[in-house]
Amino acid sequence: MNEFILIGLASLIVVGIAAQWISWRYKIPSILLLLIFGILAGPVLNLLDPDKLFGDLLFPFVSISVSIILFEGGLSLHFSEFKKSSGIIRNLITVGNIITWGLTTLAVYYILNLQLDISLLLAAILIVTGPTVIIPLLHQVKPKGKVNSILKWEGIVNDPIGAILSVIVLEVILTAGVKDATTVVILTIVKSILVGSILGIGTGYLLVHAVKHNLIPDYLENPVTLALVVGIFVISNSIQPESGLITVTLMGIYLGNQKSVVVHHIIEFKENLRVLLISLLFIVLAARLKISDLKLLDVSSFLFVLSLIFIIRPLSIFISTYKSTLKLNEKIFLSAMAPRGIVAAAITSLFAIELGGKGIDNSELLVPLMFLIIISTITVYGLGAFPLTKKLKLADSNPQGCLIVGAHKLAQSIAKALQDEGFKTMLIDTNSHNVLEAKLKGLNAIRGNVLSETIEDELDFEGIGKLLAITPNNEVNSLAALHFSTLFGSQNVFQVGIDRDKDGELDEVSKELRGTILFNENTMLYTLEHYIIDDSSISSTKITEDFNIDDIKAKYGEQNIIPMFLINSKKELLIYSVNNKPVPQPGDILMNLVINPK
Repeated sequence: MNEFILIGLASLIVVGIAAQWISWRYKIPSILLLLIFGILAGPVLNLLDPDKLFGDLLFPFVSISVSIILFEGGLSLHFSEFKKSSGIIRNLITVGNIITWGLTTLAVYYILNLQLDISLLLAAILIVTGPTVIIPLLHQVKPKGKVNSILKWEGIVNDPIGAILSVIVLEVILTAGVKDATTVVILTIVKSILVGSILGIGTGYLLVHAVKHNLIPDYLENPVTLALVVGIFVISNSIQPESGLITVTLMGIYLGNQKSVVVHHIIEFKENLRVLLISLLFIVLAARLKISDLKLLDVSSFLFVLSLIFIIRPLSIFISTYKSTLKLNEKIFLSAMAPRGIVAAAITSLFAIELGGKGIDNSELLVPLMFLIIISTITVYGLGAFPLTKKLKLADSNPQGCLIVGAHKLAQSIAKALQDEGFKTMLIDTNSHNVLEAKLKGLNAIRGNVLSETIEDELDFEGIGKLLAITPNNEVNSLAALHFSTLFGSQNVFQVGIDRDKDGELDEVSKELRGTILFNENTMLYTLEHYIIDDSSISSTKITEDFNIDDIKAKYGEQNIIPMFLINSKKELLIYSVNNKPVPQPGDILMNLVINPK
């Protein structure tokens, strides 16, 4: 028996992470792969039986995992984003949710022919729009404009709202009498908000206080945070069912927006944990389905899903954003992005068991119907998101522009050369003279500190996907690379090498704390600056069958050129570094620093 459990858990982890890798490699929505793997392992091949594997621990594990996922989501919500679109987000989680709930109730009642109480319950659950699905999709698609932050806020905030509303409806179903039902609704709303706010913000404050005053050692900050999230979630739920979702979300929002202590390491830890938990949860819940459950679905089930995707969501968006500042293409994109995820699946599974135990008719249809909705919405929204962003001119999935840290003469020449080839550049420097000089050359330059905690909120990174840190300070370069590796990806952050000091020792930061060294191991900052006479020092040459890299070397002398960038036929900017030396092909444009010693 122990060996069965060990093999089952190990298989879940391996398959789940494999699905995440395949998703990254082939740009397929990870949740879709996880659901397919779960259905294959469960009802199709009978290789995985979650109820047998986990026993009574299954749903407690699901609940705790959901709490951690929502806490991590709260950490990613920033008030600076909310302020830019506060009216739109407010309307979506109020007017939009009311419209969604009402129209979905009618659709369930008339299309699926289910009784009114079940219709109200299912519609309440479907208010949840799945941040566990939306956020990975947004990371892949990277839409421009406000829609990114709007969808992130809507998805994360709607999870506890949908959960609380569904609990209220469930309590009303199980409560006899209008008077009792009204009392239940009012008490549930008030208690959920009070309990969630006091416990969530209070726990966040206590954690910040403890970290600020060194009451928790560095190596225990992540474990203590995790313990607090799980503990306060359980306490909150014991006081008021499902209020724990509000509690952990508010705790995450508080921690993510306070300025007293640094929480980047906590965010990184929770992001890694979230990937693992989502991988496990979707496979486990999909594997619980049975062939007999799937047979309950019919044509009306698919018609209902179509109405959810193509009628209810667009109506909700266009009505709640009426007279807003959103453009038509942004409204269309919001209308085409409402996948359901793990919270909807978990709540439905729990409620179906409770309703079945009470003998409520049609409760057995809830779980297979919800998984049909999850699979359908993930398939439609996931596979359609990228083509739609391109069609709507919102696509920014692989931005090639560069954020250049430093605005001295070398940085200006690099920015000018890249800008001339059509790439967006942004220079940032604390030196006002350098910034002014760059602006006079027509470059996008900003005076500021790249290490500021608020820099990501202050700058517009649309079209920017790479970092070149080329200041004279190796520590600043390394810290900038480390900071922006979470935004651009570690493969897209680079820093220039610094010359050896007076004792001949290389002023080098350990590899894990810096970006990839630019160009090659011998091109240090001061060496490069020595050869920059003017902007023409960086030449761009198109490679053809008749004129290749050997001809360039013969023209200037091999020792007199330093390859810096290569623009391939897909208009991708490839950066030469100690780890990557792309080979030019016909049709590519090679950008070299031509050495003309002063």
